[in-house]
Amino acid sequence: MSYPENAERKTLILTGASRGIGHATVKRFSSAGWRVVTCSRHPFPENCPWEAGPEDHIQVDLSDPEYIQEAIKEMRVRLRDQGSRLNALVNNAAISPKGPDSSRLGTLDTPFDDWQKVFQVNFFAPVMLARGLVEELKTAQGAVVNVSSIAGSRVHPFAGSAYATSKAALEALTREMAYDFGQIGVRVNAISPGEIDTSILSPGTEKIVDEDIPMRRLGEPEEVAKAIYFLCSEQSSYVNGAELHINGGQHV
Repeated sequence: MSYPENAERKTLILTGASRGIGHATVKRFSSAGWRVVTCSRHPFPENCPWEAGPEDHIQVDLSDPEYIQEAIKEMRVRLRDQGSRLNALVNNAAISPKGPDSSRLGTLDTPFDDWQKVFQVNFFAPVMLARGLVEELKTAQGAVVNVSSIAGSRVHPFAGSAYATSKAALEALTREMAYDFGQIGVRVNAISPGEIDTSILSPGTEKIVDEDIPMRRLGEPEEVAKAIYFLCSEQSSYVNGAELHINGGQHV
């Protein structure tokens, strides 16, 4: 898509872009003319499924705090040609370890190393990135969206305890960030998807759809991407500290 001449091209930095919700988010923002800088622990793929190049991809292992700090420096360099403006940061990357045969790991059987790694990726990385890019967000009067989960507010049959508690913490972090960042003109909100039709769905999801979701269907990644776009756009200019449920009514 060509961007209107003389118009400021907006920029998004997105973690977890390779599949599912992240992939759909790249396509949604790109179709609106945004530059999307993707972040992944993998190098830029030669068969990239959207129009982008290596200059719009940053390799970063979010489980390593030192790696994140180096990646933030690189992000700031990449943003210089945009006048050091960052219109949106979407913290979408997350991990959820499983037990044997993809079984759920509860509080009694989750290895402590897994707890630490999950919280580093799902909780600490988002605040590290937002703090590291705060000046660029402030200059653009931008927005941050933290991708949480319905598992952050209830015991889920498939999501493990480490994942669920990290998402609950991320929701609390969103409120704290909304208070602090809001005072410098940066809005911070969260979305909490339910059962979305992606490759990581667990066997047995059909029962949740039939019994717990009033709309009786899975959500589509594109539906989540539209909500993320809304929270990063001028249409939500007075929305700050909100948690948007995207689950067909599953939370009721």
